[in-house]
Amino acid sequence: MSETETQKVPTDKKEQIGWYLYDLANTSFTVLIVTALFPLYFRLLVGNETLGDAMWGYAGSITMIIIALSSPVLGAIADFGGSKKKFMAFYTAVCVTFTASMLFLPDILPAEEGPFSFPPFLGIDLWIWAWIIFIIANIGFQGALPFYNAWLPEISTEENIGRIGGYGFAAGYVGAMATIVIALIVFAMNLPYTLAFFLSAIFFLIFSIPSFIMLKSRPAKKLPGEEYVSLITVGFRRVKNTIKQIRNYEGLPLYLVAYFLFSDAITTVIYYAAIFGQVVYGFSTTMILIFFAVTQLAAIPGAFVFGWIADKIGTKNTLISTLFIWIGALLLAYFLTPLGQIVWWIVGLIAGVGMGSSQSTARSMYGQFIPEEKKTEMFGFYALTGKFAAILGPFVYASVLLLVNPQQLPSLVVDAHLTAILAVLLFFVVAVLLLLKVKQPVKGEAKVYLEDDIVPGEVV
Repeated sequence: MSETETQKVPTDKKEQIGWYLYDLANTSFTVLIVTALFPLYFRLLVGNETLGDAMWGYAGSITMIIIALSSPVLGAIADFGGSKKKFMAFYTAVCVTFTASMLFLPDILPAEEGPFSFPPFLGIDLWIWAWIIFIIANIGFQGALPFYNAWLPEISTEENIGRIGGYGFAAGYVGAMATIVIALIVFAMNLPYTLAFFLSAIFFLIFSIPSFIMLKSRPAKKLPGEEYVSLITVGFRRVKNTIKQIRNYEGLPLYLVAYFLFSDAITTVIYYAAIFGQVVYGFSTTMILIFFAVTQLAAIPGAFVFGWIADKIGTKNTLISTLFIWIGALLLAYFLTPLGQIVWWIVGLIAGVGMGSSQSTARSMYGQFIPEEKKTEMFGFYALTGKFAAILGPFVYASVLLLVNPQQLPSLVVDAHLTAILAVLLFFVVAVLLLLKVKQPVKGEAKVYLEDDIVPGEVV
C-alpha cells in the first residue's frame, strides 16, 4: 500500500485532543504506582525493608524484560495500523483492571509504619500477590505505549509534530499534578493507600475512554515483501536490519551505549526516588507527593531552557551538561545527608531540571545522526534501546541492596541505599566519558560533523 493510500483518513483537532487526553490519563499510573506511592506501600506490605526494596527493583526489571522482548512485535503491529486501537485498548484495560484490583490489598494508612502481619491468600503471602499485580499492571501500561506513540505521525505534519508532541507532554504534566492532588486529599482524610491506587485506575479509565472514541483507525500498511509474513517475523527482521545499518552511522553505536547507560540510571532514580527520600531523609508519604510535584514543575522549564541552549552550543555539549546536573544531584544526596531534608528538596529541584532536559536533548541528538527517510525505523530502535536499558538499572540497585545488607538488618538499610546510589552515579559517569568520544552530528548527515570536530586530514 502506498504512502498516499495510507493518508485516506485525515486528522482533525478532535483527534489531536483525544491523543492528548491519553497522555493526561496514563500519567496517573506512572506518578502514583511506579514512582511515588506504591513503592512506599509495597515495602510496608513486605515487612522487611531491604527485601521489599530489592523486590521492587526486580519487579521493574521483569516488566521491562517482557516488554523489551515483545516490543518488535508490538512495533510491527503499530506500524501496520489497522488494529492498533484494539491492542492499545487491550493493554490499557489490563493496566486499569489490575491497578483497580489493588483496592483489595490490605489497608495501610500513610501514618502507619508496621510491623504488620497479614494472613496469606491461597497459601501465598500478600506481598507476593501485590508484586505480581504490579508487574501485570505495568506490562499493560508499557504495552500500550507503542500504539499510542504510533498515532503521533498520523495526527501531525513535519511542521507541527514538535508542537503536538509538546502539547502531549503538557497534558501529561496536568494529569500528574491532578493525580497528586487526588492522593493528597485521600491522605488528608486519613484514608488508606489502596484507595489512592483505585482512584488512579479510575482516573486512567475516565480520561482514556474519550481518547479511544476520538482517535481514528487507519488502513493497515505493510512494506513491500511483508504482506504475507507474520508479525513476529516482521518485527524481529526489522530489528535485525536496523542493527546491521547502525554501523553505517559513524558515532551512533557509541552514542547508543552512552544512551543505554544514562537512560538506565534515570529509570532507576525514578523507581527508587520515593524510597530513598523516605529511608535516607525521613520524608513522610505526604512530603513525597509534594516532592514529586516540585520535580514535575522543575522538569518543564528544564526541557525548554536546555532546548534553547542546545541550539546555541550543540546537542552533545548540552547533553553532557545535563548529565553533570544528574551527577551533581546524586553527589549532594550522598555526601550531604547530615544536613537533613532540605538536601533532598534541593536534589529534587536539580534532578527535575536534569530529567526534562536530558531526555529531550538525548532524543534531539539521536535525530541528528539519521536522515529523514530513516526516522521512523531508527526511532523505533531508539525506543527499544530505552526499554532494554530499563532492565539493568533497577536490577543493579536491588542487587546492591542485598549485597550490602545480606542479613537484611534494619540498621544497614540506609547504608545499603547510599551504596546503591553510588552504583547509579557510576552509570552517569561512564555515559559522560563515552559521550566525550562521540562527535557532534549534523542533522540528517550521518558522516558529516561540525568543522571544529573534524580532524585535519580525516576523510568524512
